[in-house]
Parts: sequence; C-alpha cells; structure tokens
Amino acid sequence: MNNTGLIVIFLMTSLSVARASDVESMLAGYWNDGAAEFSAERGKLLWTTTRIVDGEQRACSSCHTTNPAAPGRHIKTGKAIEPIAASANPDRLTDMAKTEKWFRRNCKWTLGRECTPQEKGDLLTWLGGQQEN
Repeated sequence: MNNTGLIVIFLMTSLSVARASDVESMLAGYWNDGAAEFSAERGKLLWTTTRIVDGEQRACSSCHTTNPAAPGRHIKTGKAIEPIAASANPDRLTDMAKTEKWFRRNCKWTLGRECTPQEKGDLLTWLGGQQEN
C-alpha cells in the first residue's frame, strides 16, 4: 500500500475515533447530569412511541422514519431530513451544541417538553447502534 492509502486509512480511523469521542463526551455529560445506565432498548422505545401533543399524534419516527439510517421528511413542512444515524450520515451527532439544539427543539415538539439527560443518553445509545441498510 502506498503512502496516500495509509494516510487515507489513518484519517478515516482518526475521524471515526473523534466522532465516537464526541458521543462519549455527550453521554458522560448526561451521566453527570443525573442519568443512570443508558439503554438502547429504552432509546428505541422513545423513538417509536407515538404520543398526543397539542391534539396531534407525534413520534420521533414521524419525521425521521422507524429506520434512522434512512432519510426522513418533516410531516408539517415536507422538508427532506438527512438520516440521523451516524452510520448513514457521519456528520450527525458530532457537534454537542447542534445536537443539544435539535434535542431541545425536537423533544419539545415530539414529547411536549424537553428530553431528560436519561432520554438523551438512551436515544444516543440506540442511534449509535443503527446500521445503514
């Protein structure tokens, strides 16, 4: 393998480690905010459970689909939504400020309130395990 190939492999590995580190930092923050052990099962349940908010049925999967590695569509505006699973969209969940902004906005719309640190950690844990089809 030539030097260019080795550099590409190194950069890809470094990028994956950095992104995993970003999620680990967010999870550590939620843990410090009082969350207990995170559960992918609870994250999936939170993602797929339909709730009534402001007289409308809503779930995370309403816009993002039941497969977070697939593109979604906002149910009100019709705007396309890139996949949220990092396996399908490596830029997702890498910026804590952006992730928090979207948690705040989407949790309020979907749950009628902000997500707890436990819910955020459970969702990130579940989303981290989703693979592109």
